[in-house]
Amino acid sequence: MRLLLDTHAAVWAVASPERLSGSVAEAIADTSNEIFVSVASLWEIAIKFSLGRKQAPPFDAEAALTFFHETGFALLDITPAHVVAVGKLAIEHSDPFDRLLIAQALTEPMVLVSKDQKIAACLPQLTLW
Repeated sequence: MRLLLDTHAAVWAVASPERLSGSVAEAIADTSNEIFVSVASLWEIAIKFSLGRKQAPPFDAEAALTFFHETGFALLDITPAHVVAVGKLAIEHSDPFDRLLIAQALTEPMVLVSKDQKIAACLPQLTLW
């Protein structure tokens, strides 16, 4: 299975794995699965960390990149097809990062790993938590 980690799932996987659900932890540990983190998540981490938001990740994008590589997560680039797919989404979700992750999951296709109930409502057949 090809898994695309939502930003919070990627951060928790490297910094707070106890926050992951059991099924997500098992899926990430399963070596037959391919685990991806979107470049959009690195972008989101960079913004939130630099703004010092309360919910900011505990590390900046440069450290995140190192942690993701060390963990064996592959990076998923943002392609023109992903961007075009964002414009065609018929969903009620306003977060631009989440919209891009949803478009990437649909385009690739991948299972999107997210605790976000809005994402699960948009993609019930393609989300895992």
